Amino acid sequence: MENKAHAMAAGIFVVAVTALLVLLAAWLTRDTGERDIYEISTRETVSGLQAQAAVRYRGVDVGKVSSIGFDPKAAGSVLIRLEVDHEAPVTRDTFAQLSYQGVTGLAFVQLDDEGKPSPRIEPNNAQPPRIPLRPSLLSKLTTRGEAILDQIEKTVNRANEVLGDANQKRLALALDNLGVAAADASQLAKRLDATVVKGVDPALAEARVTMKSIQVNVDEIGKTAADFGKTARRLNEKDGPLDRLAQGTESLSHAADSFNAATLPRINRVTEDASRAVRQLGRTANSIRENPQSLIYGTGQIDPGPGEPGFTPPGAGK
Repeated sequence: MENKAHAMAAGIFVVAVTALLVLLAAWLTRDTGERDIYEISTRETVSGLQAQAAVRYRGVDVGKVSSIGFDPKAAGSVLIRLEVDHEAPVTRDTFAQLSYQGVTGLAFVQLDDEGKPSPRIEPNNAQPPRIPLRPSLLSKLTTRGEAILDQIEKTVNRANEVLGDANQKRLALALDNLGVAAADASQLAKRLDATVVKGVDPALAEARVTMKSIQVNVDEIGKTAADFGKTARRLNEKDGPLDRLAQGTESLSHAADSFNAATLPRINRVTEDASRAVRQLGRTANSIRENPQSLIYGTGQIDPGPGEPGFTPPGAGK
């Protein structure tokens, strides 16, 4: 009987200690703060997300996932209910993403925003406000995985075509030709070096001599230009040759104007008088030639001679 009594006492002790541990764990994990309820409705796959999963705001624990089910308002959509601390800055720009913990495959809800000032969402536990869920990196990779695989397959096929037997032979031939070309280029470089050493250096020396001669000629041209500049300045100085030539030209112009204004009209009048005198002298000479008696008898009326009309012989009137 004593053994049964000891066994019962031990069992009662173990049950009591277990109950105390459960109560202690419940007390330690109890929610002491005020929490608001939010919902997420999405058609994305939520693999790895379970109830009681963590809800983090930029990496800080702010709540947990209270339940996961189907959205009665949208057929085919998954409804996730969140319990978030009241102090968490959930605004109208806040969005959710699914993140995964290491290699375990367990997911949690990551809250974030655009970083711009935005009003907070007013909590309403009767009709919880909804937060949009954006696809995670893994979801994007899953969505585009098929297209990526197609591109990879095409790339592999093209690589196989490029690395085919025919192309490998061509590549080997091209490498051989490249080696031959490299050898020829090396020989050509050596020949060029020899040519430069033997031929270019004397040419350079001659070029230096030519440049020195050109420099001397340039210096002489510069001196000539300087002398020409001095001569030009002397010609252009006041009372210089050009100034005197300009003054003489101006005096000649004045003399020509005076000649045209005074002397030339007088010469024209003298010429006209001489012309009239010559004409009168001509008329006089013509008169004398036609009537030479006028030099003796004057210019009076002349009696007609024999054979002329009106001639009267002497004594006919007696």
